[in-house]
Amino acid sequence: MAGPYELDGACGTGYLDTGDGNQIYYEVYGNPDGKPAVIVHGGPGAGMPRGTKRLFDPQRYRIIQFDQRNCGRSTPHASDPAADMSRNTTEHLVADLDRLRTHLGVERWLMFGGSWGATLVLAYAQRHPERVSELIMPSAMLVGPSTVDWLYRDLGRVFPEAWDRFRLAVPEPERDGDLVLAYSRLMEDPDPEVRSAAASEWLRWEETAISLEPNGGSGLYSTIVGDAQIAFVRICAHIFGHRGWLAEGQLIRDAGRLAGIPGVVIQGRHDLSCPVQPVWELAQNWPDARLVVIEDAGHTGSPTFKAALAQAVDEFADRR
Repeated sequence: MAGPYELDGACGTGYLDTGDGNQIYYEVYGNPDGKPAVIVHGGPGAGMPRGTKRLFDPQRYRIIQFDQRNCGRSTPHASDPAADMSRNTTEHLVADLDRLRTHLGVERWLMFGGSWGATLVLAYAQRHPERVSELIMPSAMLVGPSTVDWLYRDLGRVFPEAWDRFRLAVPEPERDGDLVLAYSRLMEDPDPEVRSAAASEWLRWEETAISLEPNGGSGLYSTIVGDAQIAFVRICAHIFGHRGWLAEGQLIRDAGRLAGIPGVVIQGRHDLSCPVQPVWELAQNWPDARLVVIEDAGHTGSPTFKAALAQAVDEFADRR
């Protein structure tokens, strides 16, 4: 029967030294001899999710989760203005994943990544297909220029009043330019009040983007507070400002590299943040993928969405 499962405490925790001044915090749960599965969180910068690991049967899985660079319990934390964001790129994060795999003695692992996490697991799997057994991606975001422009500019056609507020929070010379890069510059300002005000407006827009969903009142972003809020927005604006260092359509174009790797992509029909079309195109170019569109869900999911996700995790548990 599919989860949620009850988990005991972590059977292993630690910090992975990346060799460039970063320390990546990780946790391991479940059966040490079970099938390795790594949970790659979204955001970017959201940190480890609390409940996702309970989708995995601890008798059959060795469950690995971690905080990506500069968020959660990884150090240095992005809320510290001295943290060097130039060392937080998609390339660095892919390298961290493989370094963690080697550190934990994993040959191949199932990769689970939602939202921004889907971008990261796809980038990793396309780079290292021989090290991936399966992919599961809920509410997938395929980061690239058009994806970022949709979420932080074009979606303003649906919410013009909220987007105008998002735009007006940026200094006048930059309001008609690249808003994401403008917010990234605000999050580097030495004045903590400037950083705090920019973070609040960014999260207000993120909440607006999910507000029409069946579960849009979930407070997905408004619950991020304090240092976690500053780190989340600083990392988001930094990575999205550079469009993830990914060319337009790159993850779809390179999907052929995933041949032989089964995957399940679960997307809510009402997901305005991450519309269905890009993942539909991904599935067309990845012969081993199955796209499941949930009609009563958006980015925040639904009971039907969670059931489909639990089923996908469970069906891969005994696949070798």
